[in-house]
Amino acid sequence: MPLLGGIRPPIALLCVLILALAGLTAKVLGPGSDPVVPKAVLSSQQHFAEDGAIALRASIDERVTDLQRTAAALNAGAPVEPERVLSDLGRTYQKWTGTTVLDLESGKVLAARGEAIPLAWLDKDVLTGDNALKPHMVRLETGDVRLMTMVVLDWKDRPQQLLVASNSLTVPAITLGPFRSMAVATRDGEVLATAGFEQAEALNSDKQRQELTFLQKQMSRLSDQAAERTQQHPFSAKEPGSRGYPGVSGTLLGDDYNGRIATAGYASLASSDPEEKESVAAGLGLTVVAMLPVVQQESGEQDRKLFGLVAAGALVVLGMLAAAVLWATVQRPLLRLFLESRRLARGDLTRPVAVPRWGEAARIGSALERLREQLRGAGDEDAAPRGGRSRFGTRGPLVLTGALLLLWCVPVGLLLNRTDGSVSVPAAMVNDQRDRTDLIADRVRRALNEAQADLVSTSRLIDADNPGATADRLTDALRKHTRYQALYVVGEGGKVLARAGGDPRPWSEGEDLPLVRVSGKGEKKPTVQVGAPVPKHKGTTLVGELRVEFLNSLLKRPGLGEVRVVDADAQTLAASDGFLAFEELPNDALPDLVRAAAVQVGAGPVENGLLIREGGRVTVAAAAPFSGGGVAADVGWSVVSWQKADRFQIAPYEREDRSVLAGMLGLAAIIVCLGWVHLVVARPLRALATSAEKLADGDLKTVLYPRYQDEVGAVVRSLELLRQQLQAHRQNQARRPADQRLRVGGR
Repeated sequence: MPLLGGIRPPIALLCVLILALAGLTAKVLGPGSDPVVPKAVLSSQQHFAEDGAIALRASIDERVTDLQRTAAALNAGAPVEPERVLSDLGRTYQKWTGTTVLDLESGKVLAARGEAIPLAWLDKDVLTGDNALKPHMVRLETGDVRLMTMVVLDWKDRPQQLLVASNSLTVPAITLGPFRSMAVATRDGEVLATAGFEQAEALNSDKQRQELTFLQKQMSRLSDQAAERTQQHPFSAKEPGSRGYPGVSGTLLGDDYNGRIATAGYASLASSDPEEKESVAAGLGLTVVAMLPVVQQESGEQDRKLFGLVAAGALVVLGMLAAAVLWATVQRPLLRLFLESRRLARGDLTRPVAVPRWGEAARIGSALERLREQLRGAGDEDAAPRGGRSRFGTRGPLVLTGALLLLWCVPVGLLLNRTDGSVSVPAAMVNDQRDRTDLIADRVRRALNEAQADLVSTSRLIDADNPGATADRLTDALRKHTRYQALYVVGEGGKVLARAGGDPRPWSEGEDLPLVRVSGKGEKKPTVQVGAPVPKHKGTTLVGELRVEFLNSLLKRPGLGEVRVVDADAQTLAASDGFLAFEELPNDALPDLVRAAAVQVGAGPVENGLLIREGGRVTVAAAAPFSGGGVAADVGWSVVSWQKADRFQIAPYEREDRSVLAGMLGLAAIIVCLGWVHLVVARPLRALATSAEKLADGDLKTVLYPRYQDEVGAVVRSLELLRQQLQAHRQNQARRPADQRLRVGGR
């Protein structure tokens, strides 16, 4: 009889799975110890650093692109005096700490604005070769670091000039909250800039000043570690199959001080879109580090370990009891039938058949006993069947076994470790939700400001009196700026003078009307318009329509849940997921949060985060209005985000998930093993009982074929042998009277 068939393998597999699940339950429901910092807090610091790295990368790339675009526009026109170049550049973009124009041949400074730019770093290697005119980091005498960006101004019949612009390497200008800090580090781990510590320097307490000194040292040490880790390739630095941030990112744990431990997330500067062209900022080798001290968790090790052992022990007891039921009610009677049928097939008819007490086994045993009596010649072929027909048969023990195992699966999976909205979400998670929302709001505001600045720069190259040339200029600008879906020039009375891209929307002139507007109520998508007056043409405006997909892409960040941009009436303008134009927010508490955030826009998003508890569910939400400079600061928009707290890697939620997983694994073991027994044993045994009773009732014509090479198949083969023996026996009995008559007639 093969070892892999019959009743033994599923029962053995059930025992193995129960023991394995019991060991897994003891491990995951009773961990040795909890981490000192929740995984959710560490992951949030990592996402915070990634957001900062994306914002810094976008800021640097945008500044380089703006300078290159300005140079291309100047080189395409008539020569301009250096002073005029810097004056126009300063009016269009307020982002550089200093600008300088110098003669490339002599090195003489022709014009300068803002902070004085040192020129000792300019040499042949910087201006020629493969890395010619690449951004260059320079340290000033004050110790501050500036990023120098260079472009060449080249006009016909004029010596080449070099336009140099400097700006500081700072983290995004957002509210970090108390004791949260961010830093920008080089490849060598040198910290170039920090933010957040200055908010705590005004503390008067000696204890707080000591903690501040401790955190500054931790930032220096963790930045050095982060810079070393970001030197890896993104593919080798991540686990196989992991997705998300295209660069290298991770988390670090520092030392503890007065019950608080320094947690940090780090991220290298990388393009937010892998298919995007190579980022200038990504090649600088910079790393953003976000650090936050958090209170260490207290571990409930003993209680949870005891709980895990009790749950595992209960599973072992119920599992062994279930296996015993299967052994006593299915396996043992079936093996007994196998032995009895083989004995009868070999011709041993002396001993009566040991008939099982109930079920299909009793029916088959009773049929075997009747066949034995018929073979001995003492049976009555027309006798009524012995042994009653059970309604459930073998299915009864299977149901009982499943019920025993469900006594463990249901409580563990559905009742134990339930949170029911009573989980205490760490304050750091609410703060991170709020601060990251503020970072996204700053990012969207800057993107709108950059879009308007691009239009200002382009408007100076437009000749409204030449529609053909203007249309060509707009087509070229639309091809270079993927953020727009349409560009058009609107004259007095709203007449469109030139256009490129999609169909233009109406644009009204007026001193009180903002340069950033939104329309499209009743449509699927809103239309965001940004305008810039065309110089020397009063009443003429260059209008660009932003793609909603561009705004949506700025909102998609892991670990932040659903993010939306809403107007002053809390109506949706853009979202990280699908939405309809101007639809309401899904939760009644979110519009109130948006309005409360707008009231304290001057103070920053200090109190703009909250927990929403509804029906046993906890939601973490935050809102941040647009604040800062630029034309987008006064549009009255806000960014609101929310996510379910059960998505956080917090110990209570993890234990609940582990309990549900344990219950589901137990249910899977029940389905697999008992389903196996039902298909391989119960159903064939029921069919075998019917065939055996027909055979005992005198049906000797139906040939019995075994379908499986197992115990049931062995009984079928024995019954077929008995059928053949019984058929031969009856033929012999029928032949005897004929022979006797022949003998009598011969005499």
